[in-house]
Amino acid sequence: MSKKLLIGLFPLLLALACNFGGDGGQGLSLTGNEEQQPPENAVEISIIYAPEEELYMVDAIQQFNQAYIDGKNPLTGQPLTQGERPIFVTGEPGSSGQVAQGIINAIIAPNNVNVAQPTIFSPSVSHWLALVNFQTGRQIFDLADSPPTALAPVVMAIWESRLKAIQEKSGTDEVGWEELLAVLNSPNGWADYNIPGDRTTVYYGHTDPFISSTALSTLIAEFYASARANSDNPDFRRLTLEQVNDPQVQQGVRDIEELIRHYSSRTTEFKEYIAQGPDYLDFVALEENDLIYINQGKTAYKPPEKLVALYPKEGTFWHEHPFAIPQADWVTDEQREAAKVFTEFIRSESIQQKVMENGFRPVNPAVTVGYPIVPELGVDPNKPTAILEVPDPEVVAAVQSSWQFVKKQADVLLVIDTSGSMEGDKINQAKEAAKVFVNLMPAQNQVGLVEFDSAVNLLVPLASAEGNRGNILGQIDGLFAQGDTSLYDAIKQSIEFLRSSRSDQDDRIQAVIVLSDGQDTSSTISLQEAVAAITAGREDRNPVIVIPVAYGGDADINALNSIARASATRVQSGNPEDIQKLLELISSYF
Repeated sequence: MSKKLLIGLFPLLLALACNFGGDGGQGLSLTGNEEQQPPENAVEISIIYAPEEELYMVDAIQQFNQAYIDGKNPLTGQPLTQGERPIFVTGEPGSSGQVAQGIINAIIAPNNVNVAQPTIFSPSVSHWLALVNFQTGRQIFDLADSPPTALAPVVMAIWESRLKAIQEKSGTDEVGWEELLAVLNSPNGWADYNIPGDRTTVYYGHTDPFISSTALSTLIAEFYASARANSDNPDFRRLTLEQVNDPQVQQGVRDIEELIRHYSSRTTEFKEYIAQGPDYLDFVALEENDLIYINQGKTAYKPPEKLVALYPKEGTFWHEHPFAIPQADWVTDEQREAAKVFTEFIRSESIQQKVMENGFRPVNPAVTVGYPIVPELGVDPNKPTAILEVPDPEVVAAVQSSWQFVKKQADVLLVIDTSGSMEGDKINQAKEAAKVFVNLMPAQNQVGLVEFDSAVNLLVPLASAEGNRGNILGQIDGLFAQGDTSLYDAIKQSIEFLRSSRSDQDDRIQAVIVLSDGQDTSSTISLQEAVAAITAGREDRNPVIVIPVAYGGDADINALNSIARASATRVQSGNPEDIQKLLELISSYF
């Protein structure tokens, strides 16, 4: 494929490195404004639910618990009968992929640091339940007895101007991967679609399929699209393992992934930044409810135009937000029955009305689909019409494991501030965090190391992560703080290092990760010149992006913000203890 794009990464990292421990948070209910205490003799259960469910789950749990605290059955509203035990629910959100892995660990590696033992697991989609069963070799979850609680199709959220341009060019309202890839293959990109502006390349984004349900469904859909394009029978119904392992099919998925400009870990944070508009992304995989959320103006950025839901003509998946009770020794028979009562409560008419008010399709037929699932908010209540079949669990696992192979690869310069202002805990913590980052870098990526104080030094030139790892780790051990801070010089020179390393055919991600307190004291250029060095390549097929990490409580956030904005990324800041987790997560995007 001749036209390539970069990825502009931003790691949005709140609450992603959680451990889901033993009892899943039983005891106090921390879901409301006031702590609720379990009634005497209550059956206590826990739920870990997909982050997007928090919009209604917090209130639902509190309402359910309060009914029992008041001595009433929440389903009937009647006083509890003699011998009827109250139920008390505690809940917390958790990224579906991380929780699924935590449950797998609880079964086969209970000493792992990530262990999850909820009474109820409510991922966005049942793919995760099938993966738990497959990876453990046991039927931990009965998919036939894991009822849906909220429905949301996976859509391509695309700016209205872009969708109209594609429809006019292709002469059809039915748009899918075929038409999206046609933009990429068009000689002049968006310019051939009468989109004004200097940028002609397509900007696409999605999340991590090991963490995000939307990303996993999207990656499966990409394999479906590529398999159909490479099949003698494009009307096949179910994706097979043979197709997933077919080199031509994998190359087709790789071609789609070349559209990527932004990856992120999970949708919860990602959607906050999509709203920046077409300069940030042209289209992105989302659940329909997330698109509604953005169009309702609930994000930090106000969208410059309406996002509309593209329901790919090749088909998509429904996310059904199942309530699944693990067949595991940490769930008693009493807890299982209590979990079924809570499931029935969430599926009740009154709660399903709240579910719909937050942009999900209701599962209770007594609730009629209505606002906010309306065209004015960019969605079509009569779609999708083409639904993809969920592949067998081993096929889903193969799609997921292909991720590092089919995704865009990266050239990354790790740039560490070793000036005197970093002396003490800052430099020590930075060194430890940098080593974690290097150790987590996938072997197929390239990584190099730059340090700066009064001067800028390329300590380890860019080379494969596998071959460079030992050299970089040794150099990091030898770093110490001294001298002044040439942050702006370091950014400009690091960009030049990366640009000089690329070839005309290079389609790799190129990124500079700067770990600094941001207090420039000795650069030969100004902040404005450093920003200009970033923006000078913004319209390149594969521009270098800069990800600043603000280290310490006295970091110059204003300067680092200017740098991040120029690269369409975001400053990450935190206490020294948080930086290691931060870099662990940044490394997952490459």
